[in-house]
Amino acid sequence: MATIRAIQKRIKSAKNISQITKAMQMVSASKMRRAQDAALKAKPYQEKIVEAVHMLSAGIDRNMHTLLREPNETGKTLVILISTNKGLCGGLNTTLFRSVARWFGTGDDVTYVTLGKKGQQYVLRNKRELIADFSGDDFLQSAQPVTELFVGQFVAGVYKEVFVVYNQFINSLAQHPARQRVLPIELGRTEQGAEQEQEEFTIEPSAKQVLDALLPHYIEIQVRGAIIESTASEHSARMIAMKNATDNAKNLIGDLTLAYNRLRQEKITYEIADIVTARVSME
Repeated sequence: MATIRAIQKRIKSAKNISQITKAMQMVSASKMRRAQDAALKAKPYQEKIVEAVHMLSAGIDRNMHTLLREPNETGKTLVILISTNKGLCGGLNTTLFRSVARWFGTGDDVTYVTLGKKGQQYVLRNKRELIADFSGDDFLQSAQPVTELFVGQFVAGVYKEVFVVYNQFINSLAQHPARQRVLPIELGRTEQGAEQEQEEFTIEPSAKQVLDALLPHYIEIQVRGAIIESTASEHSARMIAMKNATDNAKNLIGDLTLAYNRLRQEKITYEIADIVTARVSME
């Protein structure tokens, strides 16, 4: 049976842990709100650039532009895997990696670029091909070099298609693994509807030349959006994980306090019994 002193030490340790996890919960909540604000501020610009690309692409033959053509039959698939640098965020990364394995399998025709040390470790641990890692402190600073890397390789014909895989932020309680094909560019709007809009504008020098300048920026915006959502998902998952840890620590403190009081009561009872026994024996 644990001694009173040992239980006191465990209560003190549990209180220290609960203070740490509570502080981490509050920090993650603050960072999550900032990530949500960044996503909301970037959304109008992202929607407008998507609308412009869809409108302009209706005026040209898709096969005339490298970034719009259908996937090649030959070449590898590139996966931009966005995970986290740190743990303590529940099963966020584990769920993401399971989805990656389900979507892309273990074939030799899939290569990876990672943003996040956890993703890098996953790729290397499973002996997949890793061509670059951008696991810095600020993933948004890596959006442009990552985009330039895979756009150049795609244009050169090294890759037939490029996917971004990340944790999609649904709300503070739900984050789901998501994959988005960024190359070749998928156009969700019908060509007829886009042509009707294009009739209202005069495009100079030409739709194709405007697209040449616009598409790399459009692709970078898609990568940035995935990074922002992944960041919000990370902080949200960590906030929930730390809240659960804090609640568990408080429950443990309650159980240990109850055990401490019982032992203390037993000790007092035994002492009283010894005093009564000694007094009876002296009579």
